[in-house]
Amino acid sequence: MNKREKMYSEITKHGQNLLTIFPAATENDPVKLAKKLFSLESKAHRLTEKLCDCLPEATATAANAELEKIGGKVRQILGIAADAPHVFINHDPRGYALKIKDSWLRDNNHALYRDWGGYGILAPDFKN
Repeated sequence: MNKREKMYSEITKHGQNLLTIFPAATENDPVKLAKKLFSLESKAHRLTEKLCDCLPEATATAANAELEKIGGKVRQILGIAADAPHVFINHDPRGYALKIKDSWLRDNNHALYRDWGGYGILAPDFKN
């Protein structure tokens, strides 16, 4: 298996895990679901990095509003309530932005790619 095939195998497996956790997701293709979330992850990550700069208040407010919109899109794609507390945006730019609370994953016995803190990662980067 070459590097590209391995990457797509991991993306497919991750997408299938997401569909198991979120059966009401609006996208039923595991690869397409993973790619949609990865696109939103990239946008959210760039915004969290931007918020670390000393921004004018209006710019920071706009960036936070955009993060809220991204969070809403993520919840919509996953087919969960707009106020679902277990899916959230991590504002620390040193890691992934789109996460699921570890306690929720553990309590519901779900397997998903996790970071060192145990949080579930909705859109990991499998390119490496």
